Amino acid sequence: MESAPQIRYDTRASAKPLPPSTAGFWSLIAVQFQGAFSDNALKWLVSFLVLEAGFSKDRRDLWFVLVVPLLFAIPFLLFSIPGGFLADRYSKRSVTIWTKVFEFFVMGLATIALALGRLDIASVALFLACTQGAIFGPCKYGLLPELLPVTKLSWGNGIIELTTLMSAILAALTGAFLAGHFHGRQIWSGVFFLALTTLGLVFSFGISKVPAADPARRFTWNVPAEFFRSLRHIRRDLTLWAAVVANTFFWFLGSLLLLNLVLYGTDILHADESHSSYLLAALSLGIGVGSFIAGFASGKKIEMGMILPGLAGIIAMAALLGQPGISYSTVLVEIACLGLAAGFFVVPVNAMIQQRAPAEEKGRTIAVANLLSFLGVALQPVAQYAMLRLGHPDPSRVFLIAAAMALAMGTVLIRMIPDLFHSTLDWTRVRPRITL
Repeated sequence: MESAPQIRYDTRASAKPLPPSTAGFWSLIAVQFQGAFSDNALKWLVSFLVLEAGFSKDRRDLWFVLVVPLLFAIPFLLFSIPGGFLADRYSKRSVTIWTKVFEFFVMGLATIALALGRLDIASVALFLACTQGAIFGPCKYGLLPELLPVTKLSWGNGIIELTTLMSAILAALTGAFLAGHFHGRQIWSGVFFLALTTLGLVFSFGISKVPAADPARRFTWNVPAEFFRSLRHIRRDLTLWAAVVANTFFWFLGSLLLLNLVLYGTDILHADESHSSYLLAALSLGIGVGSFIAGFASGKKIEMGMILPGLAGIIAMAALLGQPGISYSTVLVEIACLGLAAGFFVVPVNAMIQQRAPAEEKGRTIAVANLLSFLGVALQPVAQYAMLRLGHPDPSRVFLIAAAMALAMGTVLIRMIPDLFHSTLDWTRVRPRITL
């Protein structure tokens, strides 16, 4: 029987030499913001073009609920492991630069597709853009502990989550704007994406130079075998494994809530597209602000005590959203509060994955975590589409289902990390905090 993970008091910075400033970190943030914004804006643009295409309801549901979300998620299932190899084998800065070069050609393809009005080619471009994002993911999170001392790791995660969610908010609004403003002349949307990618490439050169973590590593063509081998390594550390499980749940629940909000706004609140997008923005902004506050409140530590309170907030707000007869303004506030609680949940989870993974395996560990998280994202549209075909439950009931799932996840995490509950008590009572 495996013993419970040992939690130790440790606020020391890592022994590796640290960069003289945080300029490289902020360059990484700029690159991440641009990449996340471009991928999400292209996804929403394609989604809105599907809605405008005059498809039948069944075909619209197939594309909007299933096809486009899967095109966004499947690349992360296929290419996260190769991305982890590249992040360990080569300098993460170099890999980041080359992903930007690849993105430039992808956005060129998207521009051609948009100019011709070809949704099929635009869908291919979306798939390739997300492939670039899948390869960049292990570099992005692997660079954080190389650009920042461990005492700033939670702060750095708060910043990256805030900016990522802010980019998602702006992307949703921009996708709707581009679909309407450039109606019939979508080539200009493609030019816009090309300009953004060029800017991201410029910022990528500002990331601090870092050496390769494992330059002798060889690529394994048997990707499933590599995935399960890395998964076995992760499961040896129960705390790391619990963090990976929690991260997977966070992404599944987030994608479920985002899509359900669109249906909730349309079917329950009878809101137009603009007001529905405000609901999406409230959730994303709440997660971003919650992540920033959680990173700041962690001080110089990785604060596990935030995980259960964050989960409790998700449960409470999701249960309230499941009540009938709620006004639009009330829903907006409750959605923002749910996002705020989710930020407190995800920041320590991400920091735990980055800090506990061995330096020479950080890229592949983060790659496995990314793959599993996007497996959750990929399962969500399949489940949602199945509900549509079998008789979709009232969207308000989906919030109750989400609350029940969050409660179950809290039980699972307490069983996986017995000291998690005590860490929560210490943090909520403002005692000296227990950290990894």
